[in-house]
Amino acid sequence: MRAATVPEPLLPVDFADHHVLIFGGTSGINLGIAQGFVARGASVSVASRKAANVTAAVASLGGGERVFGTVADIRDEAAVGAALAASVARFGPIDVLIQGAAGNFLAEAKSLSLNGFRAVVDIDLVGSFNVARQAYPHLRKPGASVIHISAPQSYLPVRYQIHVCAAKAGVDQVTRVLALEWGPDGIRVNSISPGPIRGTEGVKRLMPGGAAGEAFVAGRIPLRRLGELEDIANLALFLASPYAAFLSGAVIPCDGGGAIDAIQATIEAAGGAFAATSAHRAGT
Repeated sequence: MRAATVPEPLLPVDFADHHVLIFGGTSGINLGIAQGFVARGASVSVASRKAANVTAAVASLGGGERVFGTVADIRDEAAVGAALAASVARFGPIDVLIQGAAGNFLAEAKSLSLNGFRAVVDIDLVGSFNVARQAYPHLRKPGASVIHISAPQSYLPVRYQIHVCAAKAGVDQVTRVLALEWGPDGIRVNSISPGPIRGTEGVKRLMPGGAAGEAFVAGRIPLRRLGELEDIANLALFLASPYAAFLSGAVIPCDGGGAIDAIQATIEAAGGAFAATSAHRAGT
């Protein structure tokens, strides 16, 4: 009979001497990822378009010598370039690059303006390209890991989400193409596709409200719960670690097994209420 052994800690990974740069890293899923890397010794830069949010995020991450914040709108080439230069000047080449800045709102295609459609595509898709292209000279070669935060709407058609579906489908293709082109440099590129994550702005905007709304969503997820920020952070830690050294070009769902059952029903329930309210206000 085999002798009992004490298991080692799950995925013991130390990110000391690693520079992690997170665009959109001041709230929600992205801030949760930043917290995960800080807890494991990384030097973390967070970038966002609002200075107040950057200041608050740096403080929540403990400040100090291993946390840096910079202001940048990812649609602005000059601002992204400046954010990259400032972060690299502070902590050196980028070992982990995460692009999580995104936009979303409920809108029927027939009433969505061109500017509204373009706004989400510019933030999610054009912004992802802008960040990746300008970050390339600063990525550690070999060894860097690039992670895009996608969404189930990249492959799942959802009413009231034509702008997001189009943008995130593009983000996932950007991931796959960069994995092909940058693989020879030793750079890995992957996407995370989160399901409903508790406490995020997306859940607040896109989920029916209150305890009944949470029960509605959880009941459609096979694991029967909403995700937590730590669920996405742990996946990002894995993708950036040596445990994922041969993983690139992947789009990985982290949704409790329930994107198809939960996301469409959840957003369309919220969207139906939104459409009814809008129709009532318009007197139709």
